Amino acid sequence: MATAETRLKELNITLPAPPKPVAKYRTAVQVGNMLYVSGHGPGKIDGKDPLIGKVGARLSVEQGMESARLVGINILATVRNTLGSLDKVKRLVKTLGMVNAAPDFTDHPQVINGFSELMAQVFGEDAGVGARSAVGMGSLPNDIPVEIECIFEV
Repeated sequence: MATAETRLKELNITLPAPPKPVAKYRTAVQVGNMLYVSGHGPGKIDGKDPLIGKVGARLSVEQGMESARLVGINILATVRNTLGSLDKVKRLVKTLGMVNAAPDFTDHPQVINGFSELMAQVFGEDAGVGARSAVGMGSLPNDIPVEIECIFEV
């Protein structure tokens, strides 16, 4: 069975430098065998700036899903930086996905699937799929379309 680090290479994903906190917090905190990852947004990947705006207004569901996937890449960078290797992750336990959404938008779960599908590809269909909430927000910092926080068992 392939490891998370091997799967990442097979997916041709190169992790960026982990994002730095934008205020007074830690991007991840390990307590015992649990790793709590703070809310992350999408970052610049391959020199391209992330999308900004509300899903369901300026952005499509597909663009929201891509933003959620980019958030996942940033979270993986933080997890690797914190633990030294993604192979130390036993499983994804819980995800909270927040979508910067137009008032009448209702497809938040589909947007957060961009993140969830990436986690399943990297950690496997069992270990990469955990409990999840997907909710809409009136706004998110810097008008990012998606913010995600999660908990991993390590």
